[in-house]
Amino acid sequence: MPAVDEAQIDFETIELFFFAYRDFVSDPDAILSKIGMGRAHHRVVYFVCRQPGMMVTDLLDTLQITKQSLARVLKQLIDNGYIRQMAGAKDRRQRRLYPTLAGRELALALSEPQSRRIARALEELTPEQRGGVLAFLKAMRGREDGVEPVETEVE
Repeated sequence: MPAVDEAQIDFETIELFFFAYRDFVSDPDAILSKIGMGRAHHRVVYFVCRQPGMMVTDLLDTLQITKQSLARVLKQLIDNGYIRQMAGAKDRRQRRLYPTLAGRELALALSEPQSRRIARALEELTPEQRGGVLAFLKAMRGREDGVEPVETEVE
């Protein structure tokens, strides 16, 4: 491991991110636990609802997870009637994903408390400050130069 100057680390912001994320996912986690699902299911149903007809390969790329771990989560969502998988119209080898009505309702139920939390956090900010928050979050996306993405197992 390279030597790191501890004085250069912004521990305050790191901790704020940690606690903000913990609380941001707490409401959906509570809903999901009642139906025997977890964050991996949340991510899948969220992105399928946001991009109906997306290919499985695109979902793997978006979530940066292994095919094996997606298969387990996707099977459960399909078996429970939240997602349907269909062959592509032009290329039958493509697997396209669509939310069912129940899947859409689940995605909305999970997103609603998160949206309320965001609205409360932004309500006292000026439009310029809100723009700054969005710019900051967009700038946080991506990887450091020279750090390759790692496919991970889902939680």
